[in-house]
Amino acid sequence: MAIALDERHAVASAVAAPLTLADLLPRSRIRTVALVVGFALLTALAARFTFFLPWTPVPVSGQTFAVLLAGAGLGWQAGAASQLLYVVLGAIGLPFYADGASGWDVVAGPTGGYLVGFVVAAALVGRLAERRQDRTLLTSVPAMLAGTAVIYLFGVTWLAHVLDVGAATAVEKGLAPFVIGDAIKLVAAGVLLPAAWRLARPRDEQH
Repeated sequence: MAIALDERHAVASAVAAPLTLADLLPRSRIRTVALVVGFALLTALAARFTFFLPWTPVPVSGQTFAVLLAGAGLGWQAGAASQLLYVVLGAIGLPFYADGASGWDVVAGPTGGYLVGFVVAAALVGRLAERRQDRTLLTSVPAMLAGTAVIYLFGVTWLAHVLDVGAATAVEKGLAPFVIGDAIKLVAAGVLLPAAWRLARPRDEQH
């Protein structure tokens, strides 16, 4: 009987255990909607930190940092939803894209692949976070690296298509100039998430 009770308690604890940082808050539709909207706005705010290099149409911005945090903090579904909402709000005319740009022409333009990549990257990082890959530095940084790689994959591929250039030129314009900055952002996100877990989760879960 005692063994059975212990097993039930273990199962109940596993079910109740938070998968993401968002799960540390009481679960409700209102909470989820608020977080999805909040991270969409955070990405829009990060897009304000933008500057352009003369040889590429792709801007340097803070968006990727917000994308990685959205996925890790919300999980794959809500994380992807936040970035999809961000893309839609910018497409319908709100000045949410880099440097205050907006409109469908941005989505269909040279940088549109990065916007689509935001949605997929948030989903991937969110899925990895749900598998507890955001809780230690050794797993969190690779998870953020995977998300960044997805953004590059979509962004550079679409950039090559729109500009009608080869892979080498697309990498030169759409990846190489941003490696150092994005490395800093992904490492920062990879450090922040485990630190947030240590601060936020109950003491008994840390042992």
